[in-house]
Amino acid sequence: MHDLKCVWEEPAVLGEGPLWVARENAVYWVDIVSKKVHRCALADGARRTWTFETEVTSLAARQQGGLAGTVRDGFAFIDLETGTIEPIVMPETEMADNRFNDGKVDEKGRYWAGSMDDGEKLATGSLYRLDGDLSLNKMDENYSITNGPAFSVDSRTLYHTDTAKRMIFAFDLSADGAISNKRIFVQLKAEEEGYPDGMTVDSENCIWLAHFAGSRITRYSPEGKILNVISMPVPNITSCTFAGADLDTLYITTARHMLNEADVRKYPLSGSLFSCKPGVTGLPTPSFAG
Repeated sequence: MHDLKCVWEEPAVLGEGPLWVARENAVYWVDIVSKKVHRCALADGARRTWTFETEVTSLAARQQGGLAGTVRDGFAFIDLETGTIEPIVMPETEMADNRFNDGKVDEKGRYWAGSMDDGEKLATGSLYRLDGDLSLNKMDENYSITNGPAFSVDSRTLYHTDTAKRMIFAFDLSADGAISNKRIFVQLKAEEEGYPDGMTVDSENCIWLAHFAGSRITRYSPEGKILNVISMPVPNITSCTFAGADLDTLYITTARHMLNEADVRKYPLSGSLFSCKPGVTGLPTPSFAG
């Protein structure tokens, strides 16, 4: 129905953070637990993988070239060719049981990313905003598992998830980066829906949500109404992004995290990268101004 295909069969433990880099015509994604960064070139399907000594949990293209990202304790510049990670700011170095997780850049070039309890229980996670001048602001707190920052078409709404609470929150987002009016946008209640994970926004201002332990991606209207569901052949869907010259292809990351051997035999493509044509286009991916 949606031309769903597995484009990279990979046993990623925690595939996450798909990033479309238009200037390279390539999609990047990470395997957080295995400390890997993957790159898939769309022109010829060429694949590359880099392994680091620490977790890389999200990536962002920089306006000046190269990549920034989040690592276990904070934000860093990442040089794939030399394997170097140059710290920018590490706000949670003293929090041994925390790590950073998902992150995205807004249209002003600011990098939003959240932290989480590595044990996935305590509400020790926070949401941060790294500005182009490399100044850091803590924007919200009391999350167990932060996920999926995403932004509305007009950049006036920020969406952010606490996966453990099964809630997606919406905030009013002002031009200067301040947030206010935190409210529940969607709460997953049925067991088969799983947990809200990463997400993206399309050109019609609708939200595409990956369901961890839910075997699906759901498209929501800006009012939180379910518009479409894409069934997936694996249980743990972690994130998605629009990519390609026409931004009409949705790339989807998945994970083997929390699956046992029997689950993996039943769902052998778990951890792989998928794509589909959902019939709508996405938005250009902003680059980090720092």
